[in-house]
Amino acid sequence: MADDFSQSLTPPVSPFAADSLCELPPTQPPCFCCSETKDDPARSLHADGYVYRGALKRLLLRLDPAPSEYETDTVEIFGFPWVTETALVESTKLLFGLFRQRIYRLESLVQSSSRDFGKNSGNLHYEAEDLKKQCVTFLQYIKIYLHSVIEAGSSHPFEEVEAQFPSALLEELFGITLLIGRLKDLSANIQSAFTIQNQGKIFPPSWHLLHLHLDIHWSILEILHLLGLKMQGQVVYAHQFVNLTGENLTDTSLFEEHLCSLLCDLTGLAMGKYSKVRPTETLNIHHYPCPCIKELWILLMHLLENRSKVLHTQSFWNYMNSLLRPLVTGKPTPDQFDGLPTHCKDPLGFTWWLVTHSALLGQYSRIKQFLKYGYFFKRCALSHIFSQNSSFTVPWLGVSGLGALCKSPLALLEQARSCCCPSPLYSPGHTQLYHSANSFHIFLRILALCLSQDRAGGVPQRQIKGRIYSKFSSKKMQELSEAGLMNFLLLFIVVAKQVELEDVAGRACELLDFLPSNCPPGHRTLVWRGQLTLLLLFQRGLDVGAQASWLASSFNETAKEFYNKTTEMSRKLALWGPLGSYLEGVAEVFETSTSLSLSEDKLLNEGFDWLLPACRQSDLNSALGFLQTVLAQRVHHRSVHLASNLTWAPAHTSIGKERHLAVASALWTHFFPFLRGLRLSQTPPAQLADAAAGFTLLAFDLPGTAPQDLQPSPVQSIMQCFGWDDMVHPLLVTRYLPHVLQISEVVAALSRESSSGSASGQSLSVRAWFRCVLQQHLHKNQDGTDSRTGELCILKFLSLLLSFSCITLNCFLSALFQPEQWRNSCSVGIAYSRIQVLSERSVMITRALDYIGDIFKHIKPSLVSKNPEALQLTYWAVGCIVKHWSPLLATSKAQQLLFRIVDGLLLPHNVMQQDKALRDSLPLYLQGLSVASSVSQSQGAYMKQQLRSVTRRYLNHFLPASPSIGAIANHPVLLGACEASPTPRGAALRRTILDFKGYTPPPRLATVLMFLLELLRRNRDTDPALLTLPLPAVLRSLMLVNEVQVRTTSTDALQLVVERCAAASAEGPCEQMITVLRSFVEENEGVYDRQIYSVLETVAVLDPAVVQALIPNLSLSLRNTEHKRGLGKNTTLRSAYKKLLCLLGESGQAEITSLEED
Repeated sequence: MADDFSQSLTPPVSPFAADSLCELPPTQPPCFCCSETKDDPARSLHADGYVYRGALKRLLLRLDPAPSEYETDTVEIFGFPWVTETALVESTKLLFGLFRQRIYRLESLVQSSSRDFGKNSGNLHYEAEDLKKQCVTFLQYIKIYLHSVIEAGSSHPFEEVEAQFPSALLEELFGITLLIGRLKDLSANIQSAFTIQNQGKIFPPSWHLLHLHLDIHWSILEILHLLGLKMQGQVVYAHQFVNLTGENLTDTSLFEEHLCSLLCDLTGLAMGKYSKVRPTETLNIHHYPCPCIKELWILLMHLLENRSKVLHTQSFWNYMNSLLRPLVTGKPTPDQFDGLPTHCKDPLGFTWWLVTHSALLGQYSRIKQFLKYGYFFKRCALSHIFSQNSSFTVPWLGVSGLGALCKSPLALLEQARSCCCPSPLYSPGHTQLYHSANSFHIFLRILALCLSQDRAGGVPQRQIKGRIYSKFSSKKMQELSEAGLMNFLLLFIVVAKQVELEDVAGRACELLDFLPSNCPPGHRTLVWRGQLTLLLLFQRGLDVGAQASWLASSFNETAKEFYNKTTEMSRKLALWGPLGSYLEGVAEVFETSTSLSLSEDKLLNEGFDWLLPACRQSDLNSALGFLQTVLAQRVHHRSVHLASNLTWAPAHTSIGKERHLAVASALWTHFFPFLRGLRLSQTPPAQLADAAAGFTLLAFDLPGTAPQDLQPSPVQSIMQCFGWDDMVHPLLVTRYLPHVLQISEVVAALSRESSSGSASGQSLSVRAWFRCVLQQHLHKNQDGTDSRTGELCILKFLSLLLSFSCITLNCFLSALFQPEQWRNSCSVGIAYSRIQVLSERSVMITRALDYIGDIFKHIKPSLVSKNPEALQLTYWAVGCIVKHWSPLLATSKAQQLLFRIVDGLLLPHNVMQQDKALRDSLPLYLQGLSVASSVSQSQGAYMKQQLRSVTRRYLNHFLPASPSIGAIANHPVLLGACEASPTPRGAALRRTILDFKGYTPPPRLATVLMFLLELLRRNRDTDPALLTLPLPAVLRSLMLVNEVQVRTTSTDALQLVVERCAAASAEGPCEQMITVLRSFVEENEGVYDRQIYSVLETVAVLDPAVVQALIPNLSLSLRNTEHKRGLGKNTTLRSAYKKLLCLLGESGQAEITSLEED
C-alpha cells in the first residue's frame, strides 16, 4: 500500500506537507532505451535518454548532472545505505565489486533465459530491469560525486584517502572496460537484441544487458571527461596498475583507447548493416541498428566537438578521418583502431554513406534544437578523408546528372549559385540533395564553402585557386569531352563567384583558347554559354570589355563559316547549335542586365551580317525572336535610364547615354538592312513586324542614330517601308502598324501631319488598313486554313485608327464596320451632304479618296485568285463605299471612281465566278447608284443609264427559271429596292425596276410577275405615279395570257395597285389610274376588245369609279370599231360591253340604255 502512495499528490500525502513527510525516492537517471521509439518512429530519441533529459547539455556546460539528487546525508546503492559524501572514496573497491556482481548476475540471467524465457519472461524481465537500474544509478552517483565533491588541491578530512581516489577510480574504470569488453565481442544472441520488437514492454535479459553495455561505455567516457575537467589539466595515473605492469595508464590514455575502440565497434556495426543495403536505398537506410546507437553517435559527436574547442583535442571528424582513411586507401589500420573489419564490399561507398548519415545527426543538439552544420562535414571529408589531388566520387550516387548540360547561361548561373548557397538544413533543397546532385556537384558545394571562409583573398583562397589552375593544361583542355567541358565551366563559374572575378574569368579565357580551332559545335556551344554566364557575373561594375570582345570574335568566325556557300548542309545544321545558343545567351544578358553595362554593343557584332542571310525559316524565326527581345529590353533600359537622369550625376548620365547610342548603332548597322530586304517577302515571318516596330520606336527615341537613307524623318521612312507601301504583304502590315499606333506620341505626330496638304501619315495608315481589309483572306496558314491572327490584327488596327481625331476618318470607318444605326447617321455621304461650304466639301472629297487610294489595285489579287471568300469581302467592302459615299461619288472629282467600279465589278463580260459575292452585295450597289444618279449634276443621265443596265442585267440573271416565292424573296434586286419606310431615292430605284418597255411578254413571265408582286408588297409606296408604272404590263399580261399562275399573280398585283391608288385618291377616282386605263383601251381597241372588257371587269370590281370615268371612251371605242368594220352592230362585242356596264351602277345602266337606242 505504501508503494501505491509513495509519489501521489493526493491525500494522505500532501504536496504542502513537511519534507520529512514527503521524501520522494531519487529520480531514475537517464539511460539508453528504445522501447518506445521502436513503436513510434516519429520520436527520434527516447524521453529517458541522455539528450532528451538534458544530460548532454549539462555535461558540456559543466553543470551538476542532477542538481536535486543526492542531497541527503545517506544514499542507497545496491540495496545498502551509504554516506553520500564519503562512500565512493572510502569504499571504492567494495562498490565496484557490487557493480561487477550485478553485471555477473545479469549475464547469468541471459544464459538462463535462453532456455526458459517463455515460462518466466515476466520475472526475468523485471529482475533484469532492476539490475540494470542499479548499475545505471551507481554510474550516475559517480558523475554527481565527481562534480560535487572532488576538487583539485582542496582540503578534506580524508585528504590522504581522497588524494588516492582519482587513481583508484581510474583503475576501477579500466577494470570495468576489461570486464565488459567491446561491443564487437558480444555474443550473437546479445547483439540480436538490437532488432527485438517490443512485446508488451517485456524484454529478455539480453536486451537489458546490451543496453547496460551502452550505458557503461558512454558513462566511462563521461566520467573520464569529468575527471579531467576536475583535475584541471593534472594527469591522473593508475599507480597500482603501473606498479604491477610497468605500463603507464592515465585518464587521457584510457579515454583515447576506450573512445577509439567504441568508434571502431560502432563503425563495424554500420559496416555490417551497409552490406545488406541496396544502392537504391542508401539515402533511406541509416547506419545505426537501434535508436540507442543513434543516440550514442550523437553523444560522441557533441562530446568530441566540445573537447576540441575547450581542450584543443581532435574533433569528431578528425577521429573519423583517421578511422576511415585507411579503409578508403587500402592501407593498414592504425593500432588504436584495431578490430575494424577489413572486408567491405564497397569501402568508398560505405565511407560516404557513413559520413553522410553521421553528419545528419548534427540536428540533435545538446539542448534539443537544430544545429545548422551546413556542409561542414563535407569540407572535412574533402580535406581529411580523401587525400589531396585524388579523385572525388560518391559511388552510390551514381552518375545521375553528371552529363547533363545546362540549356542556357542563366541555368548555368543558377546551378553555380545553388552550389554557392547551401540550402537551409532540412529544407526541400537540403533533403533532396543526394537525390538531385552527383559527386561533382557535391564537390563544388564543398569548394564554394571553403572559398567563402576567407572573403578577403587570404592564403587558403589563393592556394585553392592556384591548385585548380594547375589542374588544367593545354593537353588536358584538348582532351575534354562535352561533359568534362561543362564541368570545367561550372567549376570556374563557382570559383569566380566566390573569389576574384576578373582574374578567374581571364584565366578561364586563357584555358579555353587551348581548345582546338576545329572543336565540335557542341564544345563551342558550351564555351559560349560559359562565357556569357561569366558576363552575367560582371554586374558588379567590373570591366567586361575584354570578355565580350573575345566572345564576339569567336561568334563572328562561326557565323562566317555558317554563311559560306561551300559549307555542307550537315555542317551548317551542326553550327546552328552554338549559334542558336549564342542568341539565347545574349538575350538573357539583355534581360538580366540593369544598365547595359556588360558591353552589349560588342555582342551585337558583324557576325549577324553573316548569320541572318544564311538562316533557314525556322532559324530565322529564332533570330528575329532574339532581335525582338533585344529591342524590347532596349526600350526598358531606355525608360529606366531616362527616369534615373534626375538622380544620377552628369558623368553617370553621359556614360549611360553612350551605352544606349552604342547599342542602337549596332542594331541599325547589323540588323536593319536585313529586315528592310525581307519586307517584300510573300511569306514574311511573324516576328518581322515586331522587330520592325521595335526599330520604329528606336528611331522615335534616338532619331540621330538612324541610317542616313532614313533621314530626315526616320519614323515616317520606316513606316513607309513596313506599313504604307502597297507592295508589303498585308499580314506584315496588320502586325506592324498596330504596334506602332499604340505609341501615343507617334499617333500625335501623325495627327499633326494630317493638317498639312501632303499625304499624311494618318491617310496612309487608313489606306493601309483598308488594303489589309480587302486582302485579309490572303492570310493563310501553312496548312491552307484561314489565319485568325490576321483578322484579330485588323480589328486591333481599326480600334487604334479610331484614336485619330478626324470626323472624315471616323465617318469612313463607321460607314464600313459600325452597326446599322451608325451607318445612317455617321456615314461619309451624310456627313458630306451636311457640309454647306463648297471648299470644305472639296477637302472632304480629297481626303476620302486619299483614304481608299487606288481601290482596284487593292482588289485585283482577289479578283485574280477567284477565292470565294476574298470575292465576297471585296464586293461587300466596295459596295459599302458605293452606298454610303453615293453623294460624294456623284461629284465630278469622284464620279470616275464610280464608273470604274460599275464597269469593273458590275458589268464585266463574265460574272459567273462572282455570283455569290454579287448576290450578297448587289443591294448596296443598286442603292448607291440610285442616290448618285438622282443627285449628280453633270452625269446624271449616264448614271441612270448605268443603273438601268445593272438592274436589267441582274434582274434576269438572278431570276429563277420557275416561279418560287423562296427564290424570289431573296432576289438581290428585290432586296436592294425594298425599304421599311418609302423614300424618294428608293422610289427612284423601284421606278427603274418597274419601268417595263415593249408589248411582247418577257420570258419567265410568271416569275417576273411574282417578283413584281413581291416588290409591291414589301414597299408601302403611296404615290400613284409610281404605283401605276407596272400597271400597263400587268394589264397586258392579264389580257393576253391564260396560264393560271400568270393570271393569279397578275390579278393580285392589279388588286394591290388599284387598292393603294384608291386609298391615295380620297377625293375622287385616281387620275393616274384613269390615264393608264384609257391608254390601255386606246392601244388595244379593235384587236383585243373583248379581252379589254374582261380586264376592266376585274378593275370595276375593285374600284368602279375609275372604270366609270372611262365609259365615254369605251362607248366611243365600240362605235369606232363597228364603223371600221362596216357590218353594223357587233352583237357579241356589245354583249361583252353591257356585261361590264352592269358592274358600274347607274352610270352603266344609263349607258346601256343609250346603246340600245343606237
